[in-house]
Amino acid sequence: MEDYQLCPKFENAFELLGKRWTGLIVHVLLSGPKRFKDISVLIPSMSDRMLSERFKELEAAEIIIRHVYPETPVRIEYELTPRGKGLKPVMDELQKWADSH
Repeated sequence: MEDYQLCPKFENAFELLGKRWTGLIVHVLLSGPKRFKDISVLIPSMSDRMLSERFKELEAAEIIIRHVYPETPVRIEYELTPRGKGLKPVMDELQKWADSH
């Protein structure tokens, strides 16, 4: 039997995207920038603490970017980076698979 090793990059991507809620956050942001509360309302069973944690992980992985607008009150929006938008074909295929099963 041949030795088989996973590509470390694939393994890291799957580890991040396989975390609970991460795929849903990316899916919601594919439709455009959103505020924290918008996403919280769209994914009601996820706690705000968990959303905040996932945002930090996705920012660190350069999947999303946080925009701070110096208004009163301050407005913060989250948006997919080009790297994050690159997940659209993957998410579309996953949606097709989910619809057919």
